[in-house]
Amino acid sequence: MAGLIRREDIDAVRERADLREIVEQYVTLKKAGIGSYKGLCPFHDERTPSFHVRPQVGTYHCFGCGESGDVIAFLQSQEHTTFAETVERLAHKYGIELRYEDGGSGPDKAETGRRQRLLDAHKIADEFFQRCLSIPEAQTARDFLTGRGFTREHAEHYGVGYAPQGWSHLLGHLRTKGFREDELKLTGLFSEGRRGIYDRFRGRLVWPIRDMTGNTVGFGGRRLYKDDQGPKYLNSPETALYKKSQVLYGIEHAKRHIAKKRQLVVVEGYTDVMACHIAGVDTAVATCGTAFGEGHIKIARRLLSDDGSPAEVVFTFDGDEAGQQAAVKAFNEAHQFNAQTFIAVGPEGMDPCDVRQRRGDEAVQAVIDSKTPLVEFVIRRRLREWDLSAVEGRIGALRTAAPVVAEIRDDSLRQAYTRELAGWLGSDMEEVVAAVAQARKSGARGASRQKGTTPSQHPQPGRGLPAQNGRPVPGEGEGAAAGSAFQRPDTRDPAVMMERQALEVILQHPTRLTAEQWEEIFSVRFTAPAHQAVHDGIRIAAAEASDPRNWVEAVRQEVPQPLRGLVSELAVTTLPAKTEEHLDRYCQEILNRLVELKIQHQKANLLGRLQRMDPAESPEEYRSLNAELMDLETRRRALRSDE
Repeated sequence: MAGLIRREDIDAVRERADLREIVEQYVTLKKAGIGSYKGLCPFHDERTPSFHVRPQVGTYHCFGCGESGDVIAFLQSQEHTTFAETVERLAHKYGIELRYEDGGSGPDKAETGRRQRLLDAHKIADEFFQRCLSIPEAQTARDFLTGRGFTREHAEHYGVGYAPQGWSHLLGHLRTKGFREDELKLTGLFSEGRRGIYDRFRGRLVWPIRDMTGNTVGFGGRRLYKDDQGPKYLNSPETALYKKSQVLYGIEHAKRHIAKKRQLVVVEGYTDVMACHIAGVDTAVATCGTAFGEGHIKIARRLLSDDGSPAEVVFTFDGDEAGQQAAVKAFNEAHQFNAQTFIAVGPEGMDPCDVRQRRGDEAVQAVIDSKTPLVEFVIRRRLREWDLSAVEGRIGALRTAAPVVAEIRDDSLRQAYTRELAGWLGSDMEEVVAAVAQARKSGARGASRQKGTTPSQHPQPGRGLPAQNGRPVPGEGEGAAAGSAFQRPDTRDPAVMMERQALEVILQHPTRLTAEQWEEIFSVRFTAPAHQAVHDGIRIAAAEASDPRNWVEAVRQEVPQPLRGLVSELAVTTLPAKTEEHLDRYCQEILNRLVELKIQHQKANLLGRLQRMDPAESPEEYRSLNAELMDLETRRRALRSDE
């Protein structure tokens, strides 16, 4: 067993290690005087840099939270390693030979810290997959890359590899490197069956997923063969190294460009990142099988820093409904950025890889250059949900869009979008100004309640939304006030109550819904903004849902932070049913009534159009609208007969 590391060797590590070099692997530092640098603190969230580093004396200190220490303490906190493991890693990095008390010689492989062993296993697996890309069997993988415009050099630069078909190629290779069974099980590189563990990635094109320091922490594999029954893309499972909500593919290549250009481009896939970088958009990264969320935002904010100069985050999403829902999710989280947020959609909905392949490198840059402010995209999308030719539609659209405009922090920009909204609606400017002002007032009331500044209100900790009828919408922790535009839905309104009941059913019993019911539900527009936000989260989560046991948590992760408590509330509310048969009937009745409500709204819009129409002038359109009305009524009656 190893003894304690000698004090003089620890001192040598402190002296030799470059504190600035280590810190800059996690934080963007800028000059802040002679021999001093500063950046956003990695120990707490902040928008104004208060984290200072002085490499010459080997220390750091945050004037915001009080954290301070040396290079060893910093690396310990960031990598979650022990003191001895941290010293050993730094010694290895800077070529220092360590000596141990009591004649110890330091830990051997079997005694190396779990994290380092996991990193070693991933490094070896990374090299193994890259070598396998050149074997004859990998021709299909090479053809895949070539077909998408990537060369051998591109594959080498991004570490793309190939996992051979078979059950134990990587397993056998790592065993020859001295890895024990218990260690291999912790890597996430293997699945386990009745006969033991076997390779998780088989017959797939493989991308290494690396952290900001360049360490490989996981992999993503793309299906290549028709007989592969697995998902199209398979990622590593969550491990001590790999947390998908805290990693961004391509970050090791993009981090310095992001800091220099003050731009972050978020794409959807591994090949999209490669295509962007090759085309000159070297600030591109991608999430790994999850939506862009809080963990990713923390990474982005640290890289973009906050020195007063403009910064931008550009999201690229597919032009389909799922892509638009992802854009809405990104907008809901955008308040956490101290940067302008945009959306860029490729021509004909193509992703960056397709754009580069079909139209060339310059077209990829053109897609990013043609970006649209995310706030404008969300407003226009909400307006599309309403019939603006009808008075009721314009009123509903205004109520839906006003809170979006109200959340714009910049006064000049908010006033400009107020004018734009009036133009898009064809409404009086005074009416729109009043609606935005009311939405801002509601938001301010919610924020004051969150902070406890309203004497008559004392919300419970973690409840961040304004109360209605004395009941706040549950939120969670810091940042809940940002969602204060979401009022507690007033269930005294029968339609709002119906929405709530439907969400309860969907969250609690997703497997009871038929494919047709899911299609119907996805097209329903909820009237209460909080309900609509939960509904948006359901639509996004449903795209990748695989196990009912993960369903509610998946939805929670797709809604704004302040509404996650509401999702939990809806998911545990007792439904009025005592038997399975009664529950089935209740679920069907509620869902049918929800669809019926949608049909009634559609009928009202059609009737309004008919009333404004002269049958003599447009007889064909008049007959067509009447036929639509009859079809809707037939559907409504069919729903009634099902109950």
